[in-house]
Amino acid sequence: MSPAPTPQLDAALPTRRDFLRTATAAVGGIATLRLSPSAARGADPAVPPSERINVGLIGRGLMGSGHLKVLLGRPDTQVLAVCDVDRTRCEEGCRLADETYGAARAAGTYRGCAAINDYRELLARPDIDAVVIVTPDHWHSLLSIEAARAGKDVYCEKPVSLTIREGRELARAIQRYARVFQTGTQYRSIPVIRQVCEFVRGGGLGKVRAVFTIWTKTEVPTLGASYVPLDPTLPEEAPPEGLDWNLWVGPARYRPYNAAYHRNPLPGVVPWSFCEAFGAAAVTGYHSHAADVIQYAIGMETGGPVEIIHPASGEFPTLTCRYANGVLLHHVDHWGQVKDLYHAVPAEARLAGLFGGLFVGERGWITSMTGSGPVEAGPVGLLEEMRLRTREVAIGSNNHHSNWIDCIRSRRQPSAHEEIGHRSASLGHLVTLSFLLGRSLKWNPELEEFVGDEAANRLRSRAMREPWQI
Repeated sequence: MSPAPTPQLDAALPTRRDFLRTATAAVGGIATLRLSPSAARGADPAVPPSERINVGLIGRGLMGSGHLKVLLGRPDTQVLAVCDVDRTRCEEGCRLADETYGAARAAGTYRGCAAINDYRELLARPDIDAVVIVTPDHWHSLLSIEAARAGKDVYCEKPVSLTIREGRELARAIQRYARVFQTGTQYRSIPVIRQVCEFVRGGGLGKVRAVFTIWTKTEVPTLGASYVPLDPTLPEEAPPEGLDWNLWVGPARYRPYNAAYHRNPLPGVVPWSFCEAFGAAAVTGYHSHAADVIQYAIGMETGGPVEIIHPASGEFPTLTCRYANGVLLHHVDHWGQVKDLYHAVPAEARLAGLFGGLFVGERGWITSMTGSGPVEAGPVGLLEEMRLRTREVAIGSNNHHSNWIDCIRSRRQPSAHEEIGHRSASLGHLVTLSFLLGRSLKWNPELEEFVGDEAANRLRSRAMREPWQI
């Protein structure tokens, strides 16, 4: 993902390397996992079998490697299988598991980690209680639905869908099969970000007038920079040995292999996100995180906007979403536009980072971004009023996975459950469709329909390649 920078953007947004480091830290620093149900055979004899859970990992790219590290570090979890269509990645994951559980294996209490090519084999195993899905986006909804049908609890990376219909079907399946689902929008679970959200939600800023967040162009090979994912024609290359490319493409319309989609060593967090078949550009990279934090703070995390206002309308200089409670969510190319176009904060205000937004209300303003310094606010009295233990945003100090595991035990809904995951992704899909169509849209968040716009309504879903279907 390589946004097209402007002079202000260079100073305000992380570089690709910064983004990679931030994303890796977010996974590598994941808070303690505490999982539980049935048939576990763990590595630590101090933890009784009833307190451990067997986990299957689906997808071992960069993010998946981070999840695997966390799971292997837990005395109350045991990884029984790693599934990846890339044999190299899969076998390396199993090797790490076998090394981690070596002592238990020598004692005869561990039977080894299975290297699996096809997710259906993993889901068919009755000894696996939960799965962590860390695949490209085009698999997220389908795999989550299949896992729920198989009786597995699910942690799925964001965004949970590539279309609005996919996300709705995922939410229905999780509820139908009574599964515990958490999506990987972990920034809401960082203590200081959560405190900011609760402050805004509780009226600390008075009435929220506007929120600002980043939406930049993504660099698309051969086609240039674009606000939306595109479908470039890339030359066919020979897939690397051990990669089942047909299964990697799976439910997406088939594209011949090109290293821009997948290669070893790992090229980055989401290299394929530029392609509409596999990813969602800004939605994949950072907007799903921002949508989750913002809609949580303004009390709209299980709803959505009622209008998406394209800049061509002349009403606002950048694409804006209007909510029924009057809040305006402005999407900007870089933080400088908040000052230059909207004059929403003082010129000396420090705005930087991703994965959240800037809230502006009757009493002042406050940030919830991550990756580029502390929480900022004005006037100064707001920070004193909040009594933050720290303004520093420590990405790894979140309880997102622990919350999922605690809910597996209690059978309650996690903090970023299926409906929240769906609505966070949907916000990005709505913005994408407005950009794609080049015009404003009216949206009914209860019915999840565009009002009087059949052309837009047809874009809420798309067909999957046979034999896959939802």
